[in-house]
Amino acid sequence: MLRRILPWRLGGWLGLVLLLTALPASAGARQSARVVVSAASSLTDVLTQLVDLYEATEAAVRVELNLAGSNTLARQIIAGAPVDLFLSANVDEMRRLEAVGRVRANSWDALLSNQLVVVTPDDQPAPPRQLDDLRAAAVRRIAIGDPAAVPAGIYARQYLEALGIWDDLAGKLVPTRSVRAALAAVETGNVDAAFVYRTDAATAPRAVVAFEIPLAEAPAIVYPIALIEGSQNGTAAAAFLRFLRSASAKTVFEWAGFIVLASRGSAIVP
Repeated sequence: MLRRILPWRLGGWLGLVLLLTALPASAGARQSARVVVSAASSLTDVLTQLVDLYEATEAAVRVELNLAGSNTLARQIIAGAPVDLFLSANVDEMRRLEAVGRVRANSWDALLSNQLVVVTPDDQPAPPRQLDDLRAAAVRRIAIGDPAAVPAGIYARQYLEALGIWDDLAGKLVPTRSVRAALAAVETGNVDAAFVYRTDAATAPRAVVAFEIPLAEAPAIVYPIALIEGSQNGTAAAAFLRFLRSASAKTVFEWAGFIVLASRGSAIVP
């Protein structure tokens, strides 16, 4: 998999590599191993960087990322896809896997949180500045992750329904297969606005944040992580999970705009 270093992370790259070289290699990582991580598409850039950092010190381990919408990934895992670690953008998909025995009961852990924002094309002359502005006739199409399946869309719908304006905007909403697809629709000018995560907006050169959804008003956004039941690489997967909980990974997650949640410590050991 070709990985690239994002411009906003270049400044700290060297320091992080030096920091990670001081970390002791785990017992599982000393054996040649391949770890497959299925992760929500909103984690694409940050996980790509973290995998690069991890493999720089754990040379015997190859981490492969399978990135898509959380609901798509959950269906793949239920169907038997050879996955070792699942990082979802919402708790519902993790509970869905737990219910069918694909993750151990009560074994998943909450890793990250995020924030919803509304983005617009960077050349829009009069972008909306608050939620009520989305009702204006000038805003004709609003991209949103499919609110029946995509976590970012589900969170956005819950927020809009709580404020009583979902029905007012429903005719303008354009469902997409993932939050990244909603962002792409803004960057290509196919829509006037989109509900995405703050971290996605930070990666988009042709989109700007029009306004943020206050954390205190929005549904709690949780990215849970779990080892997959029946994984053939459980030890190596658990070692990578521990790395994602490390101080070094926390620094990278926070640079990318994620909120790192305290671990309950239940999903660390295979």
